[in-house]
Amino acid sequence: MPNNFTTQQILDLEAVLSPPRFGTYLREASGDRHKAMELYCWNTDISAAFYVMLQFCELSIRNGAVEAVEAVFGPNWHLNRGFAYTLPVLRGGRGYQPRNDLQTCAARLPTAGKVVAELKFAFWQHLFVRGQQARIWDTQFEIAFPGYDKALTLAQGRAQMFGHIEAIRKLRNRIAHHEPIFARNLTEDRDQIRQVIEWRRPGTAQWVDSVEQVTTLLAKRP
Repeated sequence: MPNNFTTQQILDLEAVLSPPRFGTYLREASGDRHKAMELYCWNTDISAAFYVMLQFCELSIRNGAVEAVEAVFGPNWHLNRGFAYTLPVLRGGRGYQPRNDLQTCAARLPTAGKVVAELKFAFWQHLFVRGQQARIWDTQFEIAFPGYDKALTLAQGRAQMFGHIEAIRKLRNRIAHHEPIFARNLTEDRDQIRQVIEWRRPGTAQWVDSVEQVTTLLAKRP
């Protein structure tokens, strides 16, 4: 992204971004508006670059989980009440409710494929909670994620996947809401995303290595 802004362009962009949002970059740049804009441009570029990796990461998680759930609960798992009642319900009705999300989508959509496409990313994370270990992952983890680190137990692999998804979900949400990500450990984010893809299919991770631009941009942080 070009970063040769005029003073007026910086003022205009500050107005578009809003002073509080621009202030996040300005503080990091010690009050230098030109450096703040360079950081903003870099943040925008690397956020866009993460989308490629996030796309394959989310597909790896979602499709691996679907395969596992289908193996245990059958092709109509989305209509299976037994499966639905394995999903947690948060007390007080606050926060994301995976059971409600599944039941709402299953009631209005005609096929499992369409349900899969509509379920929130957080739904898939909830399939990796400890309570699903014996029910799903003791038999399905290595099948769904054949590239996982065999030095880990199945329970450790499932727990590590849950932790990775939590970090990835937070990164994904910040990018989707146009929030700054420069203060995160983006090298760790990249490595966790890659590991998830590698666990699903090592060959895909190698292909992503050949096309992703996150690594290049990390070395160019202003």
